[in-house]
Amino acid sequence: MLTESRDSEHQAEMGDLYALDFDGVLSDSCGESYASAARAIKVRWPTLFNDVDSSLEDWIVDQILLVRPVTQTRYETILLVRLLLEMRVPSIRKSSVAEGLTVEGIVENWSELKNLILKEWGEDKDSLVNLYGKVRDEWKDQDLGTWIGANRLYPGVVDALKSATSTIYIVTGKQSRFAEVILRELAGVTIPPERIFGVGSGSERKLEVLKQLQKKPENQGLKLHFVEDRLATLKKVTEEPELVGWNLYLGDWGYNTQKERDEVATIPRIRILQLSEFNDKLKYSFCS
Repeated sequence: MLTESRDSEHQAEMGDLYALDFDGVLSDSCGESYASAARAIKVRWPTLFNDVDSSLEDWIVDQILLVRPVTQTRYETILLVRLLLEMRVPSIRKSSVAEGLTVEGIVENWSELKNLILKEWGEDKDSLVNLYGKVRDEWKDQDLGTWIGANRLYPGVVDALKSATSTIYIVTGKQSRFAEVILRELAGVTIPPERIFGVGSGSERKLEVLKQLQKKPENQGLKLHFVEDRLATLKKVTEEPELVGWNLYLGDWGYNTQKERDEVATIPRIRILQLSEFNDKLKYSFCS
């Protein structure tokens, strides 16, 4: 028992390593996703925004925040914005599902709805994917400052990052250079580029990064923590024997649903984390 106690004390002295997702953990990009989708919509369907005022735009952004957990790729925000517009503006409706549809209905049935509305609108997925990427890249290239400003960091995150004394890595689906510049410009925080991993879409690449991090000589002895807002990614980690040493946390302020948060209670390795707790733990280190 004494040896175990000394081992625990030694590990505590060695410190903590946090692998943090970016969108949905540190940054809320719903405003930027909406703005990029709106730019694409104005190119593809120029008249849809003719009668849209600022209050309706604010409402749409709020709904995107609720629906974001069920989207798989960013281009789907184009579909969401148009569908939300059709729900509120009957004169522009072209889909059979908009009338009487609720945000809860979108969350429950998005995988079926997105295919149906694409067909009813006579649109092609690949062309919309390319359009979204094109207008978003043009925005970043032409006016990076306003693109950065369309993102926001969650409350308390700036202070937590500035106060953190433990080892921090970012593991994000975003391109690493954009995560780096958002942190620098919005938080005044500089994280070395070699500690930011932009892995693109798909959870498998995040798992590979976690394996790399735990093998680095400089990380030996550190207590490992992975904070993510996508439950599917965390479940993948629990299925990987090589990653048994990671403490896993679902950030309940990010892009996940109540149903997913309830499911966490049935998965012993995953803990629910609230934003205030996350900020405190970054500043004072994880104690469990």
